[in-house]
Amino acid sequence: MSPDTRTRGGSSADAAPAVQVPPGRFELAPIAGVLAREWALYRRSWKPTTFASIVEPVIMLLAFGVGLGSLVGAIGGYDYIHFLGTGIVATSVLFTSMFPGLIDTYVRRVFQHTYDGMLAAPVDVRELVTGEASWIACKAGVYGCAPLLVAIAFGLPASWAMLLVPVIAFVTGFGFALTGIWMSAAVPSIKTMDYIISGVITPLFLIAGTFFPIGTLPGWAQAVAKVNPLYHCVELVRGTAFGIGVGEAALHFAALFAFVAVAWCLAVFQMHRKLID
Repeated sequence: MSPDTRTRGGSSADAAPAVQVPPGRFELAPIAGVLAREWALYRRSWKPTTFASIVEPVIMLLAFGVGLGSLVGAIGGYDYIHFLGTGIVATSVLFTSMFPGLIDTYVRRVFQHTYDGMLAAPVDVRELVTGEASWIACKAGVYGCAPLLVAIAFGLPASWAMLLVPVIAFVTGFGFALTGIWMSAAVPSIKTMDYIISGVITPLFLIAGTFFPIGTLPGWAQAVAKVNPLYHCVELVRGTAFGIGVGEAALHFAALFAFVAVAWCLAVFQMHRKLID
């Protein structure tokens, strides 16, 4: 029986039917338990996970930055590999958060029934979703820094502001992990995830200002890009390298926090429908 369901009145012989009651307090201890479980699992599989999460964006950066950069030269007054390196950070965060949120949580919910066991403990859906997304965001915050380090190795001047990049990556990764969790609970089957991968994830990183300034896009596409949470991540990461105004940075952070709030509500609502209702 999940923490969202309680039996009111009577002994086992004359127990009344179980009824749903509002969930209790939102507590940090269950979230810590979820994180501890994830850490134990990660210790067994960190090598292939780390390899895929770091090597793929680095190869993309080198292929485009060095190969295409030799033709483009500079963009927006910056060397293309530096411009791209700061943008690929956001792409890395997207991939290392959206895919685990989408695929891993689906497998655990549908095939492994992991969440049924977790909800039998004093953990409710809100804490489960928050814990899962927090762990994914932690990994995204670390892995997302790899392309930036490569860009620094290729001459991008390091700055103290870059210490904020893991924070930016964590917040963005948290939002996209929640989005993946929400979508994993909304799709009717694992086959339909192809629609999300091709129709959602691919456009997200193509119109985020990663490979080229969004100012080169048509007006309608620029408007769409500015709604894209990944665009705000790109601007913040790029700002740590090239400079950004405090007010502008605050607006980008506000957009990311709003994205996280909406994604959290959607993920909790949809997962509650699948696991409890």
